[in-house]
Amino acid sequence: MLTNAGASSRRPALVRSLMVALALVAWLAIGGFGGMAQGNLSGVQENDPAAFLPESAESTQANELIADFSEDTSLPALLVIEADDGGALTPQDLAAIGTLAESIPGLDLPGGATVADYLVTSQIPTVPSEDGEAALLPISLDAAQASDLLGEDEERVSTAVTERIRAEVADTLPDADLAGWVTGPAAGVADLVSAFAGIDGILLGVALAVVLVILAIVYRSPLLPFAVILTSVFSLCLAALVIVPLAGADVLLLNGQSQGILSILVIGAATDYSLLLVARYREELTRNEHPAAAMRAAWRATLEPIAASAGTVIVGLLCLLLSDLGSNASLGPIAAIGIVASVLGALTLLPALLLVLGARSRAMFWPSRPRYAPERSVQDAGVPTTGLWARVATLVTKRARVVWVSTAVVLGVLAAFATTFQAEGTSDNDVFLSEVESVAGEEVLAEHFAVGTVQPIQVVAPEGSTDDVLAAAESVDGVTSAAVVTEGSGQGVPGQGEAMVIDGRVLVEVVTTDSAESQAVLATVTEVRTALETVNEDILVGGEAAQRLDTQETAERDLRTIIPVVLLVIALMLMILLRSVVAPLVLLAANVLSFAATMGLSALVFNHLLDFPGADATVPLYGFVFLVALGIDYSIFLMTRVREESLQLGTRPGVRTGLAVTGGVITSAGLVLAATFSALWVIPLLFLAQLAFIVAVGVLIDTFVVRSLLVPGLVHDLGRRTWWPWARRMPAD
Repeated sequence: MLTNAGASSRRPALVRSLMVALALVAWLAIGGFGGMAQGNLSGVQENDPAAFLPESAESTQANELIADFSEDTSLPALLVIEADDGGALTPQDLAAIGTLAESIPGLDLPGGATVADYLVTSQIPTVPSEDGEAALLPISLDAAQASDLLGEDEERVSTAVTERIRAEVADTLPDADLAGWVTGPAAGVADLVSAFAGIDGILLGVALAVVLVILAIVYRSPLLPFAVILTSVFSLCLAALVIVPLAGADVLLLNGQSQGILSILVIGAATDYSLLLVARYREELTRNEHPAAAMRAAWRATLEPIAASAGTVIVGLLCLLLSDLGSNASLGPIAAIGIVASVLGALTLLPALLLVLGARSRAMFWPSRPRYAPERSVQDAGVPTTGLWARVATLVTKRARVVWVSTAVVLGVLAAFATTFQAEGTSDNDVFLSEVESVAGEEVLAEHFAVGTVQPIQVVAPEGSTDDVLAAAESVDGVTSAAVVTEGSGQGVPGQGEAMVIDGRVLVEVVTTDSAESQAVLATVTEVRTALETVNEDILVGGEAAQRLDTQETAERDLRTIIPVVLLVIALMLMILLRSVVAPLVLLAANVLSFAATMGLSALVFNHLLDFPGADATVPLYGFVFLVALGIDYSIFLMTRVREESLQLGTRPGVRTGLAVTGGVITSAGLVLAATFSALWVIPLLFLAQLAFIVAVGVLIDTFVVRSLLVPGLVHDLGRRTWWPWARRMPAD
């Protein structure tokens, strides 16, 4: 009998050990395969803006027809050369430049290929500038092959060719007292890819190092931080394991900025959920003798707030599917996959790591192990009566109305500056925060050549309207000339040959004063479209500049469409979670005010302190989705605990207890998320730097102001009315 009883008592322990072992083995497999998938994310990226525009965009429709006018589509790399002393080029200089032009097609590339294998034409002309001080070598890459992978490191063709030409220029031109820059669209793509190259290594390294430092300070333990970090890393591997095949099959469009956001989001979210679980687990260890029992209680208590938080974020992110831009629409499911992976990691891998030592698992908290003390009161066991957050809770609840009104006024003052946030778009050259050769070369090119000829506005028009199209286009300010593409020319050459006609249409190239990469040219594109609307309704305006204009206008429409939907669906989610109508509206109003204040503060910093040239139209949209979806997490963590306590104590005592109990863990979570998003600054791109600032500052405002002062003060002031129309379920205050 004793033997049977002993065997029976050992069975639960064996089952627990087996479940922990199975969870660890499963996650080790995910880490192994997911680690390889993480390394392949850059190989399935698509960074061509044209791939993100909807079929309904005018430039998309125009570019499809423009392709019929040429058998080959090109991605130009422009090599601009001038003398070291800035003077006129001599015949000897031009001879050296000609020799370089002849050598470029034969330059070797990884895998045994040469540059000539990826050129539209191997003949590279030398075009002297009118002032005689520079020469231009237009190198036309085959656009169809530009995104192909090349070599053992899977480098893209456009990047490999650009870097090879740059290396050759650096080796040969200085000896001839010449200086050269490779610029143009192909070079811009190469520099963009180089900027994103830090995502897999530098970005992750910085983010994880920052999180590790914060966790070490929070836990004051050498073991717990690594358990949480491992949870974040393996969650990212799981996300990559799902995303790589979907992106490879073109189900999702993954670009460099989406990959960077995914990495930061998963690390931040997985760490936040882990912090919540560990805090409740530590609390339960004082009430349960065996760590497994404590974990069961903690898991059940945190499942609802974690699931509600994740669900709110996921629903908010999936609203991006309403976007007409493929980059925005795909970010929604990509980020949602990351959140699901974070939840799975926090609720399965982390408990297994924390219970790996069985009955001795309290050692994970060493040197400050929680002790089992069933005789202790609830206040002693879980509710702090002293310390910072107990004092904050006392202050807020004693002067609730003064606290929330004064806080709202301060946030309102900052929110007033949100109208000064400049999000009308930026030029292609402004996206780089560091010095890159494509931008420097563009400046040199503009000094010596008519930059509008490089990538002109392209107009597809019915054959019979050619003269009217030319006259209307040339009447627009900012247009220097317009010409019809002729047979065998491949470009507009007025008065030479017959116009090329494809399916009853002609192609007109409109040369502008400003370059296609500039922001100023967009006004010219708009005026050209307006002028041509009176000529014929079937005219379509395309080209690089028109494509960028359509992208910015689509992003502005997305902002107006998606924000109301996000607010509505999050409000419904909160009503289901909190069993109330008033409480969700309070939380949502507080977070919208927080977002507006963040945008106002960002406008002040961007416009006056950092002197940024503006922002892309997608920055406010991304900022809103992330701040409202992520920022409301902390209010959810607070209010679910407040509701739990209010059912026992009443609303006003529940606010005090809930704020005191959750203050430390929510603050830690906010600091972690703000720090991880701040890591995006290591990628030297304007969009990511602005998003990093907006989300990091917004999260800190949500953590220290909204969740700590505004929401608890307002809820305390409302009392039972917070839970209307089900307020009667709550005890009287």
